[in-house]
Amino acid sequence: MKVYRLSRTQRLPISLEEAWAYFSSPQNLQEITPDDLKFKVLTDLAGEKMYSGQIINYIVTPLLNIPMRWTTEIKHVQEGEYFVDEQRFGPYTFWHHKHFFRAVDDGVELIDIVDYALPLGSLGRFAHWLIVERKLKHIFNFRFQKLEKMFGEK
Repeated sequence: MKVYRLSRTQRLPISLEEAWAYFSSPQNLQEITPDDLKFKVLTDLAGEKMYSGQIINYIVTPLLNIPMRWTTEIKHVQEGEYFVDEQRFGPYTFWHHKHFFRAVDDGVELIDIVDYALPLGSLGRFAHWLIVERKLKHIFNFRFQKLEKMFGEK
């Protein structure tokens, strides 16, 4: 099984507390996901604080306008420092997404590290080369730009 890695670092001029409050709410994920994915959180999380073991269900439409269910589990939470989500059911054979937060002089530094693998062996590697890698970069580039607009310098 080939495991791929995508890493992104971003600095925003907001406090660590503000960053944690926003990113630790799975409800906000829809806001920073490109519209073409038709991403929707299915789990009712109103008023819930993120915790280890939390299960979250989504619908995502990554390819050919075909909706897919995606279930993730919040595996680890260290408030104000990091959290980790892992796919339980969905399009990947393996999905492990680490979110790190660090206060810096001018705000907060966010680091995303995603390790993932695709099913179907050689066909999966071809799909990664042809579609998946580009799609994931599109998602994280969109997120970077959206966060700059939301929290960046005015």
